[in-house]
Amino acid sequence: MKYPSLQIRFLGTGTSSGVPMIGCGCQVCHSTDPRDTRLRSSILVSSDTTTLVVDTGPDFRYQMLRENVKSLDAVLFTHPHKDHLAGLDDIRAFNYIQQRPIDVYADALTEEAVRRDFYYAFSDTRYPGIPELNMHPISLEDFVVGDIPVTPILVWHLKMPVMGFRFGNFTYITDANRIDPSEKEKIKGSEVMVVNALRREKHISHFTLQEAIDLVKELGVPKAYFTHISHQLGKHEDIRKELPEGIELAYDRLVINMP
Repeated sequence: MKYPSLQIRFLGTGTSSGVPMIGCGCQVCHSTDPRDTRLRSSILVSSDTTTLVVDTGPDFRYQMLRENVKSLDAVLFTHPHKDHLAGLDDIRAFNYIQQRPIDVYADALTEEAVRRDFYYAFSDTRYPGIPELNMHPISLEDFVVGDIPVTPILVWHLKMPVMGFRFGNFTYITDANRIDPSEKEKIKGSEVMVVNALRREKHISHFTLQEAIDLVKELGVPKAYFTHISHQLGKHEDIRKELPEGIELAYDRLVINMP
C-alpha cells in the first residue's frame, strides 16, 4: 500500500508535569540544553493536504503558536488524562479562522471525558465562541483522516485502555506499560516508532527506559524515538550516549519526514 508523505513534528515530549517541573531544583529542570525543556506530549502530523494533532494537552495553545500552525483538520485523542486533553478549548481559534468545526476522533472513554469537561460545547444553548467539534467514535477499525490512513493500536496504561496510532509506516504510542501480542503485530513493519520512556525506575503505568528499548528490539523497528519523558530520566545528552543504535530521545520541535 502506498502511503502519503508525512511530516511529524513533536509539539511536546514531556510527562504530565512537564520539564522543568514546578518547584524542582534538579539538574535536569535547571538544564540550559533546550532539549531538556519538555512541554506535555503531543505530535503534529501533516501531509500535503491534511494536518492533524494527536492530543491537546495544557500546552496546546502555546504549541500551536510556537510552531506557527495556521490550519488544523482534526484532533486524535489517545486517552482522557488531563495532560492529553486539557487544551481542547483553544481549538476554537481554528473554528474561527477556518469557519468550520474540527473533527475529533476518540474512543468511548475519552469521548465521555470530552463531553463532560467541555460540556458547554455540546449544550443545547450555544453561545458565540465555544469550541465547535465533530465527534467521531473510534474503536480498533482503521479509518482515514483526509488522505492520512490511521490504524488504532490498543495499549494499556496500567488498567486504562489507551489508543496508539499508526500513520502509514510511522507508529506513535504514549502512556503505556503493556501491549498485547495481537496489537504488537500492528506495529511490526513500521519504519519509525515512538514510545513512552518515563524514567529508569519501575513505574506502575509507564514503560521504563530499558522496557522501551526492549520493546523496540522485540518488534524489530529500525528507528525509534522515546517520548513522555520525566525529569527523573536524566539530561538528554547523557541518556543519548547510552542508547543503542537506531534509538534516540525525542525532543520538542524535532521534525521527522516520512517519504
